Amino acid sequence: MIETITELDALRARVNGWKREGLRVGFVPTMGNLHAGHYSLVMLARQYADRVVSSVFVNPTQFGPNEDFTRYPRTPEADTTGLEGAGCDVLWLPTVESMYPFGVELAARINVPGVSSVLEGAHRPGHFDGVCTVVTRLFNQVQPDVAAFGKKDFQQLAVIRQMVTDLAFPIEILGGSIVRESDGLAMSSRNQYLSAEERPIAAEIRRTLLAMRAAVASGQPRLEVEAEASRRLAAAGFAVDYAAVRRPDLSEPEDGEKSARVALIAAKLGRTRLIDNLEF
Repeated sequence: MIETITELDALRARVNGWKREGLRVGFVPTMGNLHAGHYSLVMLARQYADRVVSSVFVNPTQFGPNEDFTRYPRTPEADTTGLEGAGCDVLWLPTVESMYPFGVELAARINVPGVSSVLEGAHRPGHFDGVCTVVTRLFNQVQPDVAAFGKKDFQQLAVIRQMVTDLAFPIEILGGSIVRESDGLAMSSRNQYLSAEERPIAAEIRRTLLAMRAAVASGQPRLEVEAEASRRLAAAGFAVDYAAVRRPDLSEPEDGEKSARVALIAAKLGRTRLIDNLEF
């Protein structure tokens, strides 16, 4: 039976009790409105820990000025049921007041230079500062041994890894594989915003990523690969923020370089902004 905790003292008492028993604690932070991708992270954390905490907190500091914090879907009952089914032991539900005791405007903030400033960082200024700020606070509250994040947010995972190394958090970071719909669309809470007409078009993102991988493998110059991917998405009806080929650290590779790559896409279809990536 999952336990729901809303007070920090109670959370720390529960976690400290586990640690006195010598148990490893896993953590999965979320913003709620959960789906199979989130539940797979709970199951991943379970492989590396004896107990798992998952948080649901819609974080106001990672929403930009044109992004509607109040519009983000909240489904607490379904989330609780799903987390219990996935093997979560504790659902941590902090309030905005407990997370930011001096208010959002006076909150101390965490900035991770470099990796947070490109791609998503360039299109959503301040977003990763908000992510790192809330994750740091959650790490401090939960004190986990391991924490799981999804690879769909590839850049977020890279930013978190750099932050954990830089700040010497004693936490092992796990990257969970992308969970997809049958047509290849990456599962996302945002998919529900797609209209019936838009939903099949959204799968073009995955097909474009596969085409980018094939083009790189054939020796096509990176800038041509990126331009062709943007044209393909635009022709399908997307407004493209970026279609990029990068090294895993998000730096720009040289043409012909034999190294690991990742293709990343962010694009809007109607009102819905979707992201996806493919490592190769």
